[in-house]
Amino acid sequence: MASTVKKPLLSLPLKVVLTEEGASYFIGNNKKLLRFRLADNAEEYGIMLNKFSPLSLQRMMLMNYVSKIEISMAEFVSKRLDVMDLAKLIVYSLLYKQFNNQILEILLATDCIKKHNRANPSHLFDKKTKMNDSVLHSALAGKATIIAETRREILKPINENIIKNTEYSAEEKNMYILMAEKFLNRLGLFNWYIIILFKNNSGFPEMVEGIRGLIKKYLEKSKVAEFTALMIMELAQMSENANMKKTAMKMYPDNDNDMLLYDPEIRQKIIEELIRNHELVFLSWKIGGGATAIGKQGRLEITLYNKDDEFQEFKENMDQKKSADLNKKNLIDFYRDIPEGENSGNDLGLYYISYLDDACRNMNIKFDSTVNQFTSSDLTVITLMFNF
Repeated sequence: MASTVKKPLLSLPLKVVLTEEGASYFIGNNKKLLRFRLADNAEEYGIMLNKFSPLSLQRMMLMNYVSKIEISMAEFVSKRLDVMDLAKLIVYSLLYKQFNNQILEILLATDCIKKHNRANPSHLFDKKTKMNDSVLHSALAGKATIIAETRREILKPINENIIKNTEYSAEEKNMYILMAEKFLNRLGLFNWYIIILFKNNSGFPEMVEGIRGLIKKYLEKSKVAEFTALMIMELAQMSENANMKKTAMKMYPDNDNDMLLYDPEIRQKIIEELIRNHELVFLSWKIGGGATAIGKQGRLEITLYNKDDEFQEFKENMDQKKSADLNKKNLIDFYRDIPEGENSGNDLGLYYISYLDDACRNMNIKFDSTVNQFTSSDLTVITLMFNF
């Protein structure tokens, strides 16, 4: 399992669509929002990022400020590491949010909380309980040492089991130990308030065991970030290669198109031509929803559009339901149907999607993939759907 995002800055052309909460925050801080058109032709408001801190973007996501993220480029290979880091960051952010939500469910289901609620009907702890962050900060002020001790108490047996596991390499052991810490470090104030409030209660061990059990589950689920990043990069590379070969045929009709792509100078000329013609590959992440999106916080929809000059015509045809030649299939079938030689990464792509499908099933993550092919516009739309 590869390491989590480590680069201090990522360099990618991001369109970040904001939720109502996010828009309110930026407007309240005198930040002007931009209006832009996305790959699906929808007009949205948000911000543009070209060089950004991964931690800052993740913080925005954890605060429910982000609803969509989109990047569009003629080629992705030169930005491979940044694209994969972004893909992993988004998945990790969803996992952290779901972990925080499920920890609250575990805490509320413990006997000590139930006893407290029976004894204090006017001061209940349930899903409807709302406490202002400033109130929580005040309540936890001066408790940093207790929180640190509690964190160590929770993590100690987990870390010991990781270290004893002979199936993990030294790098993987360090990775899992760091990941366990990250899940606890991103736990919300309200959860920490409850944990510290009941730390000396006789029912506290039940809370600790519940938290440990969920950490173990999410350490396993965190593997999906790497698989998803590899799958996305494979899809993007497949699409960019198709675009490059098509353009190479027009620019150099009497040459071997495959060999041309290996010539750095010619490859750069082809990329410049793709940019001039706006023949780009679009990657879009639609993120669950804001704090009020009940039952949808753990959803992630990743869509790849291989967009061309006829995309607007395609959109209008689709809206008018005139695209009778729609062919929708599972991504595995899509890979199997690619003619031999058309995509050199076909076997690798099929391996990734099969592995991702199996991994999600084993991790109890709902996963589905679809491919919409519109032959009238030469457009392929690939969608990966997760529910964490």
